[in-house]
Amino acid sequence: MDQQAAPQEPFQMPAIWGKRIPGRNKHFTGRENLLDQLRASIISTTKAAVVPQALQGLGGVGKTQLAIEYAWRYRGSYDLVWWVPADQPMLVPSTLATLAEDLKLRPANSVGIEEAAASVRDALQRGDPVERWLLIFDNADEPEEIREFIPEGGPGHVLITSRNSRWSGVAETVPVDVFSTEESVAFLRKRLRKEVPQKEAEHLAGELGDLPLALEQAAALQVMTGMSTEEYVEQLALQASDLLNLGKSTEYPLSMTAAWQLSVNEIENRLPEAATMLRCLAFFGPDPIPRAVFRRGSKSGVKLMAPILAKPILMAQAFGELNRFALVKIEKDAGTVQVHRLVQALLRDSVEPDKREEYKHEVHLLLAGGSPGDPEDTANWPDYADLIPHLRPAGVVECADHGVQRFAIDITRYLFRVANYSSARKYAEDFLVHWTGMSEENEKDENVLRLRRHLGNIMWQAGAFDESRALNEETFDYMREVFGEKNEETLRIRLTIAANLRARGMFREAFQQDTESLKLHEEVFGRVVPATLRVLNNLALDHLLLSQFDSALDLAQLVYMEQSSAKSGVSKWDLQASWNGLARTVRLYGDHDQACDVGEEAYAHGQSELGVEHPLTLVTARDLSIARRRRGDIDGALELIEETYTRLNKIFGPDYPETVATQVAFGNILRQAGRSEETMAMTRQAFERYRSIFGDEHPFTYGCLMDLASLFNLRGDVEKARKLDQRAHDGLRDRLGPKHAYVFGAALNLTSDIAALGGIAEARKRGEVVLEQVREFFGPDNLLSLSAAVNLALDLHADGKPEQAQALYEDAMRGYERYTPEHPERVHASKRRRFRWDCDPISL
Repeated sequence: MDQQAAPQEPFQMPAIWGKRIPGRNKHFTGRENLLDQLRASIISTTKAAVVPQALQGLGGVGKTQLAIEYAWRYRGSYDLVWWVPADQPMLVPSTLATLAEDLKLRPANSVGIEEAAASVRDALQRGDPVERWLLIFDNADEPEEIREFIPEGGPGHVLITSRNSRWSGVAETVPVDVFSTEESVAFLRKRLRKEVPQKEAEHLAGELGDLPLALEQAAALQVMTGMSTEEYVEQLALQASDLLNLGKSTEYPLSMTAAWQLSVNEIENRLPEAATMLRCLAFFGPDPIPRAVFRRGSKSGVKLMAPILAKPILMAQAFGELNRFALVKIEKDAGTVQVHRLVQALLRDSVEPDKREEYKHEVHLLLAGGSPGDPEDTANWPDYADLIPHLRPAGVVECADHGVQRFAIDITRYLFRVANYSSARKYAEDFLVHWTGMSEENEKDENVLRLRRHLGNIMWQAGAFDESRALNEETFDYMREVFGEKNEETLRIRLTIAANLRARGMFREAFQQDTESLKLHEEVFGRVVPATLRVLNNLALDHLLLSQFDSALDLAQLVYMEQSSAKSGVSKWDLQASWNGLARTVRLYGDHDQACDVGEEAYAHGQSELGVEHPLTLVTARDLSIARRRRGDIDGALELIEETYTRLNKIFGPDYPETVATQVAFGNILRQAGRSEETMAMTRQAFERYRSIFGDEHPFTYGCLMDLASLFNLRGDVEKARKLDQRAHDGLRDRLGPKHAYVFGAALNLTSDIAALGGIAEARKRGEVVLEQVREFFGPDNLLSLSAAVNLALDLHADGKPEQAQALYEDAMRGYERYTPEHPERVHASKRRRFRWDCDPISL
């Protein structure tokens, strides 16, 4: 059907009708010229270049109501209508992403919210599978924050409501003003359900400045009280006079203020508790407020709200009265209550200054008492997301109450766990500034110390390693002084101190720190309990970083088995980390088939429980791609690593440590796929980024240098490769000691360079030393040992010792028999090819 076709009958709904679309306003009146103008404007552009339409105007003029009416009136012209609340830009992607399944696209739980939202936008732009669509972005105040989510050049329509006039620079705008006198009169008659005399209606409309929100509240008051129009106008005049005598602010229309005050006065007379509730609601943010906050916050210590919260029937009555007087908007299906931002501002202005802090503190206590609980529990994450928009408007950052501060800490923990590191850090730093500024003694306050520990974690996870270390070391000293050595907080920060050591490349020192932590944890908590299992998991990583693969595997299996069977105390985050840690350890141990099996399970868990874009899920995907490559599945490895790198780069940026580690792994897979030139650019970038993040002497920087040397070797620049391998080998040996997998790999590569440059005898002698060391450390059947044997056999043959070479080669091939005939390293050895080792950095 052509886009200009007349609307269909009401019962003919679009095939896809968004669940968030508000119900049709039965009192909607007038606006015919605006609706005609909007309709003509929105269909006048060609299908190739549809320009979004923006309804722009002041608060209270009815922009949202106009958008709702447009959606309902013209729904027959569309096959898809979708409502996107845009006052919280961070939630726009998730709202769009829920369209994916309706459009037959991959859902967010399999590809992630950002990718699903982008695929929805792209599908709408293409008009496939739906051409006739309407997207409505409501309350989009900043064009820059949602512009990337708006389909451009597609066959459908975009409608935006906003108070911001800057939309005129990026969209066709339809200014929305107050009602005309005729519209005001018609609205009043429809809303009051009676024939109001023309002059009375015009008088009232004039007194209220034809502002739709004021008219709605005036009509609601009259309906509820039976007050006549004449009486209302008289009361309005008296109220306005009182307000003027009080020197009321002129920021809002006096008529709006007076109309609102009349409604509040009536509420005060009918049900004082409802008026108290309304004033409290004014100190939340303008976003929908979960009504569960009031149920959960009934024992939060509030005073003003205590009588209401203690009586569920009274609370329901209060909400009902406010709704009937059009002072709040209740969405029963969503379980929320919302107050117009203009009404909130008027309410706040009306509260005496000395009472404002009391109401704000009520909100602080309600938010804290209404908190959903453990921020580590993924089931609570949606509830925490609903509370975030109210923190700053309510001034939670300024609250000195310890219970509220613990809630604030939980907010930073939630943001940390969902990997919103920038917001987590901003909130934590703001809280810290305010809390420490309240008193000189607050530097060592218990909540301040707890917050500092979490901030140190956030900094570390975001890659701000130096800042994290400086903060954690100072906090650790304070905690030992205030809490003591064996307090849970002091024990927890020890784990981050060890992580700081790992980030500096001090793997042995981290191992020592975690070993000491284990003793203390076992003494305080016991051995096989959640708190101690976290230490054991870190120790498994320490063993891995020291190339102690046998002990690392024992620990990794123990932690995974205990955490996966625990009934409480273990978060999805902890389990994901240990599950992938097991898969990674199995791979480094040399069993690539099992590493893939365990890794696939761990990846599926991460996608399901944390989301495909969570950093732990992405780290698991990277390790799985490496396991696939080592098993010989180059295509599967390449597909997964490319997808993972793209996501990490998009979400966290190119300098995020996990992005760089994934870039290194991507380069290694590309090299094995024969795309060495692409690999060179990628590995050079990664090397420079590692130098910036970790410094020149970190093992991972040297490891990346090894990978770079291999690429020069492939190019035929063996001398350049030798210099880089020499530098990498010497640096790794100095940092890690002579007995380490990285050092052995670098030594093998360097030996190959020397052999290629003609130093056969020197290569053979070096190879004999390396083989002896590797076999002593790992045993004769380790893949590194077998590759060292194959390389030495080649050098023995080149040095005129064919019998020794053949015996060593045959012995090595017997060792490979424990692997499948298709195993890439066995195949490589069977072709008598020299091995070069690469380095895939491990998550710290």
